[in-house]
Amino acid sequence: MTDIPHSGEKTAKFGDVEIVYDTFGDPSAPPMLLIMGLGAQMIRWDEAFCQAIAAQGRWVIRFDNRDVGLSTKFDEAGIPDVMSLIQGKPTDTPYKLKDMADDAVGLLDELGIKEADIVGVSMGGMIAQTIAIHYPDRVRTLTSIMSSTGNPSLPRPKPEAMAVLLSPPVSNRDEYISNSVESSRVLHGPTYPLDEDYVRKLAGHQYDRCYNPQGFTRQLGAVLASGSRNEELGKVKIPTLVIHGDVDPLVPVEAGKDTAKSIPDSKLVIIEGMGHSFPTEAVPKILQELLHHTAP
Repeated sequence: MTDIPHSGEKTAKFGDVEIVYDTFGDPSAPPMLLIMGLGAQMIRWDEAFCQAIAAQGRWVIRFDNRDVGLSTKFDEAGIPDVMSLIQGKPTDTPYKLKDMADDAVGLLDELGIKEADIVGVSMGGMIAQTIAIHYPDRVRTLTSIMSSTGNPSLPRPKPEAMAVLLSPPVSNRDEYISNSVESSRVLHGPTYPLDEDYVRKLAGHQYDRCYNPQGFTRQLGAVLASGSRNEELGKVKIPTLVIHGDVDPLVPVEAGKDTAKSIPDSKLVIIEGMGHSFPTEAVPKILQELLHHTAP
């Protein structure tokens, strides 16, 4: 699939925010916006995955959320008190998921896209849900992968997954790569083998491109401060696909079921053996469901 057009990295600026993005495929094809998860740069959307979608007649757009990768950082805003947020105490945060949804819609505006298939993974799924709630006319279809509604009554992450979430910043590149491998072992789950060489290579690329642990904490603050979307999701009338792994240690499968239950007429696909990752063995199924759901 080397003949799939790739734009290279570009920058869109609107308001006080700059968002770095790239695209795969023909700009005249139906657009699909991919939104990545907590602390994850757009390069976590594997190029082969993006090319596979583009090869089926889609214009694929991936981007760095605010506070990660090469997009605008909010360092001057400081770091929110995450432990207070986890305990449910009212705490100020620099921004919420709605602001991140505004960024995504701002990017669509800059690209001249009236509506798109919106696909989000983990925190990206929460942002995608928020777009569907506040900008329903911009969403042709919604796909929420290994994500949640923010319902406070849902099961919490497993302790080892929570430890990954709250692990302290690292001090150098080697430590970052080592930590990424250990974290991936926890999140990937026990069913499928973990490609540690791939994880190491990607981690090194991410560290070299931009390591910004403060941004991770502010994004986590945005997730925790944004509350439940259950009631608002009940009013969403957009065709919705929910994909979740049945052994996800970070966002338990009950969260995917709650998402599908909350959005009328949505389709729930539970993938056996999938944790909080895209195992190679599950990618064909994910692609099949995604392409079927977003068929023009």
